[in-house]
Amino acid sequence: MLDFESALAASAADAGLVPSEDAQEIASVCAAIEPSAAELGVGTGESGTPVPALLAALTARLSPGAGAHLHRGATSQDVLDTAAMLVARRALAPLLTDLDAAADACAALAERHRDTLQVARTLLQQALPTTFGLTAAGWLTGLDEAASALREVRERTLAVQLGGAAGTLASLGERGVEVAAGVAQRLELAEPTLPWQSNRMRPALLAGALGACCGVAGKIGTDVVLLAQTEVAEVAEGASGGSSTLPHKRNPVAAVAARACATRAPSIVATMLAAMEGEHQRAAGAWQAEAETLSELLGLTGSAVAAVRSLLEGLEVNAERMRANLEQTGGLVMGEALTTALTNSLGRARAHQLVQEASRAALEQGASLREIVVELPEVVEALGEDGIDAALRPESYLGSSAELIDRALAAHRARVTGS
Repeated sequence: MLDFESALAASAADAGLVPSEDAQEIASVCAAIEPSAAELGVGTGESGTPVPALLAALTARLSPGAGAHLHRGATSQDVLDTAAMLVARRALAPLLTDLDAAADACAALAERHRDTLQVARTLLQQALPTTFGLTAAGWLTGLDEAASALREVRERTLAVQLGGAAGTLASLGERGVEVAAGVAQRLELAEPTLPWQSNRMRPALLAGALGACCGVAGKIGTDVVLLAQTEVAEVAEGASGGSSTLPHKRNPVAAVAARACATRAPSIVATMLAAMEGEHQRAAGAWQAEAETLSELLGLTGSAVAAVRSLLEGLEVNAERMRANLEQTGGLVMGEALTTALTNSLGRARAHQLVQEASRAALEQGASLREIVVELPEVVEALGEDGIDAALRPESYLGSSAELIDRALAAHRARVTGS
């Protein structure tokens, strides 16, 4: 808020509306003052915003001449909206640093484990073979997309708000647009086409990008929580936490923290969207709900991303356990591969029926899929035992996994280098 008042005075001076010495005095006081949070709180209760109390504190420290030019052309919402944009821009700096570091850690995991076999799970059931490299590449793409969205918001969406009492800039005469442009330049914010006090697309876009980023972090946290379960044990956090009661526990604390933050984010984003429905030129209660809501969302998103960075940079991957889990069902996860191999000879419908019946028999008898199908003359005639073995090798049914990993890594490198 103080940065806004200082930039406003300087820009008004550039436009010839405020004496330069008064603008300099305002800037000096804004840089030196340490407002009382208690006084601002009381003032907020009395006026609905902290701005009048802040202006009173500033005026008490200014000469009468400078005080007469303080806040020239602005209204309280201008101050708060622009302050919110500044807070968001500054908060995005460490958030993006953590996002980039988390993405780099993901890229390293994808490269290192491009050939590490893992079972893919759909609806929490084993599905097909994949690689942990592709799993990490999926996380990587989400993190990169979240970072790109936030950078786009930072560069294009975070804009100065200066409209005056009704969005007309009337108190600045014919120099209103010029002054607004000067404030934007000084604060390094975008210059909007129009004052946006009644058009809440900018806060909504910011909230949406933050919420989506939280969701990406929560997705990674959820996967790590599931993969770190004792019965699964495919990954573990390098800096996992203990239990206050159970000495043997190795809790995925960072993953849990990311999930907790992501769980809270959607309702906060919804509040920001609900605040878009303001009345006429200035809403009665809607935009007032945004500042604290946005602060909370920035904090949650920053915490979620920091937690994900921590867990990814120290993630321990158990490749042997991944292979054991893949083989746990005795080859049942290779049913689609076997069906595909049989289709050329038997047709899709008959191949699917045979493999489905064989899979049920394997489950009922506690046998492997191979043990069942090598006793089926129709399958043996179509493929032979060597063909059956080839169809049941997980390494042979990874599709485009390697190419997809390369695409994710190339996109990440291009984003990092800007090429």
